Amino acid sequence: MFYLSLIWDYLKNYLKTRLTYRSDFWIEVASDLLFNGLNLIFILVVFQQTELLGEWNREQILFIYGFFMIPYGLFTTIFNLWNFSERYIVKGEMDRILTRPAHSLWQLMLENMDPASLFSALAGAAVMGYSWMALDLPVHWSDPFVLLLLIVSAVLIYGGIYVTLSALAFFSDSPTGIMPLIFNIQNYGRYPVTIYNKLLRGILTWILPFAFVGFYPAAYFLDPENWKGFALLTPVMGVIFITIGLSVWNLGVRRYRGAGS
Repeated sequence: MFYLSLIWDYLKNYLKTRLTYRSDFWIEVASDLLFNGLNLIFILVVFQQTELLGEWNREQILFIYGFFMIPYGLFTTIFNLWNFSERYIVKGEMDRILTRPAHSLWQLMLENMDPASLFSALAGAAVMGYSWMALDLPVHWSDPFVLLLLIVSAVLIYGGIYVTLSALAFFSDSPTGIMPLIFNIQNYGRYPVTIYNKLLRGILTWILPFAFVGFYPAAYFLDPENWKGFALLTPVMGVIFITIGLSVWNLGVRRYRGAGS
């Protein structure tokens, strides 16, 4: 209950800040929606030139992209750790975090949460809903539960990967430049892995499993006969990668000796 109560306390502080600078909040929302809108326009432009991308049509690609946006929006809301190295390691704010009784990662997640990113998840749900109706996909009683499980699992995959990358700052005296590279690689997950070569497909499946945050879970509903097995591996990958992330984080915290002088 202590950890749950912290969510409300931090959320109140966030709302107080945003109510003071309301325009910043709506500018952030608009910029996120514009970014996702440009990606959506890119997909539509591609399908002005071709009817299929691999063996996938426009509505199927939109369905995959819509699903991709939902866990990504939730992830950026919860795991907003982009400036961890500079703010908490270089500037020494990690010392402040470690003086408090709650787990350090939980505090950082709440301190940097970004509810404005939820609008990206809502936009993804709208795109996915449109594609679902356009494709006339069947709806089974279990689909809402499976969808929820796959979304949560995809968020855990995101969290595991980026918590691991953030924790590398504990082992380096300077901010790592790998985060932007991984951020670009994750965008491959919003397209079917079947359009990539075997090497890239293997990387996106087993090493940096961004195929499990977009394509594989979406394919569960689009083509379950061929992709159901991979889709149901999503929870397994989520548990594995969040466990790796937490392990590396805890190891880094134990190694951390403070900002010093």
